[in-house]
Amino acid sequence: MGYDKHQATEEFTRWSKSYDRSILQRLLFGPSHRAILGRIRGRFGSNRLNLLDIGCGTGVFADRMRQELPAARIWGIDLVPGMLQKGADRWARHAGVVQPVQGDSERLPFAAGQFDVVTCSNSFHHYPNQDKAVAEMRRVLKPGGCLLLVDGYRDAPWGWLIYDVCVASVEGNVHHCSRNRLRELCDLAGFETVSQKIHRGAAPFLLTEAVTPATLMIPTPHIGVEKARTQHARSA
Repeated sequence: MGYDKHQATEEFTRWSKSYDRSILQRLLFGPSHRAILGRIRGRFGSNRLNLLDIGCGTGVFADRMRQELPAARIWGIDLVPGMLQKGADRWARHAGVVQPVQGDSERLPFAAGQFDVVTCSNSFHHYPNQDKAVAEMRRVLKPGGCLLLVDGYRDAPWGWLIYDVCVASVEGNVHHCSRNRLRELCDLAGFETVSQKIHRGAAPFLLTEAVTPATLMIPTPHIGVEKARTQHARSA
């Protein structure tokens, strides 16, 4: 049986109680966050940014972004209400600058072309329909916007053992994409350039950086795709 959103919700609701104290905060999440922040500063400097963090959890990364990127306005979205509730103190501390939203990565409740940067850190393997999620990430980015996606690097033997064996035995039928598959998903979604960097260590991870064309036609929002197709067929 494939991994689904109901399983993800149950799992993260349980995990929300200890999420901030997890050893993964030190071994994986912290290094991932630093790598993403380094790329944002390298590409955009201290510019004012609209930034969306997908799979934001309790807001640990949103809190770090707020400290490191004081000119940015940040939205965090998560499927699981329990994770957002556990971050209530963080959201209150940054009220007006950091906005938490409960929602689905496959149907982002944002307008097309709204964000300069979209981040997704160590949650992508939980998404049942990864192609739809990447297409939505692309849709909400501005021309010249940047997606920074981190997930476990499973192409080498050590990473395969960690993510495809150990993690899967605990979390169920989750899917860590290969480096080539992530590149393919970004290409299919319409990103213009894609670069990838492997970060080695006890918990190796892959940072995929994908950029939208500087000028482009914004894709039709998901809510109007079928209607647009119907209208086109009638006019043909």
